[in-house]
Amino acid sequence: MSDPRSPFIAVIGAGPAGLFAAEYLAAAGHRVVVHDRMAHPARKFLMAGASGLNLTHAEGLPAFLDRYGAARDWLEPAIRDFPPEALRAWAEGLGQPCFVGSSGRVFPESMKASPLLRAWLARLRALGVTFAGRHRWRGWHDDALVFETPDGMVRQVPAATVLALGGASWARLGSDGAWAGFLPTVMPGAVVAPFRPSNCGFLPDWTPERWARAEGAVLHGVTLRHRGRAARGDLTFTAHGIEGAPIYALSGPLRDAIARDGAVEIAVDLRPGMDVAALAARLGRLRPRESLSNRLRKGASLSPVARVVLGAVADLDAPALAARIKAAPLRLIATEAMDRAISVAGGVRASALDSHFMFRDRPGVFAAGEMLDWEAPTGGYLLQACFATGLAAAKGVDVWLTSAATSCRTRA
Repeated sequence: MSDPRSPFIAVIGAGPAGLFAAEYLAAAGHRVVVHDRMAHPARKFLMAGASGLNLTHAEGLPAFLDRYGAARDWLEPAIRDFPPEALRAWAEGLGQPCFVGSSGRVFPESMKASPLLRAWLARLRALGVTFAGRHRWRGWHDDALVFETPDGMVRQVPAATVLALGGASWARLGSDGAWAGFLPTVMPGAVVAPFRPSNCGFLPDWTPERWARAEGAVLHGVTLRHRGRAARGDLTFTAHGIEGAPIYALSGPLRDAIARDGAVEIAVDLRPGMDVAALAARLGRLRPRESLSNRLRKGASLSPVARVVLGAVADLDAPALAARIKAAPLRLIATEAMDRAISVAGGVRASALDSHFMFRDRPGVFAAGEMLDWEAPTGGYLLQACFATGLAAAKGVDVWLTSAATSCRTRA
């Protein structure tokens, strides 16, 4: 345990990236203080794991790295240094054995975040990590960190700082993106790329009457297609928009197409287990006097919400109707509000940081986690990159402090 009178390292943000950086640094003998605007650590982590904590994914590393798209080259060294099997071993070291689900996703056997977090916080406290809750970071005054607390403004001058402040979604759990206004800036946009929703829901171009027929329903086992990409799963129609794994998986290109063109059209395969010819044959065997509703229910086994998605098809013959069911057009005109997104794109640009995740314009200050400018689909890729970059930033702190100490001794 470190000397309480020694210089300390400030970690700002008590999510997975910040806590993992704190663990590495404390284990290396540094005094670490973790600050967070919330009263208790890892609120978003707990929320994400309430219905099943998806830690990482078991697919091969080359395919895994491809999930980060344009940010792959930037994140690859950190993830190779702390790959999925290392994250799984870390969780098991905290008494949380893991298993691989049928989709390749890795979960703790408890399926929840709370047991893992309790064990993790106990380890951190045993290492001497101190927690400062209700400390909202407000930037710097000269070289001092400034925090807004219930007892007034507080200033601190750490030996080094790790920023792990999250993105700009789920503000009520601690991530509101306000930190972007406090970072060093050479020119507007040079340090922080604008935030955009990722893994988010979308609003369709429907009348209120049509939406009222779908709201509250779940459309099971459909396939969405957009420009050569496909994703399968369930869609939920909420008061806010269309949500669910398949639309999250396509959210990046759909979001960008809407930003560019004002709207985007996707194709919904309402019967992915049956080809067009077989479906047309089934529809063609029904009596001509059957109502359209019965044709869709008996011939295609479409649920009421599937029929809403299908839209007007009264004049189509069996082959044309089958083709429409296999590729029902769905026009999307906006994303849901960014604060409802699972994650965000945008944040601290790679060009603003060195290879150790230290700001080029502010030596001794490092960044990690979702506040960096990258995005990835759900499935364990989000948490994996948060842990890996948290570790990379912590190692960068160690390198920088060692280099600074060596330089001081040399000058002396």
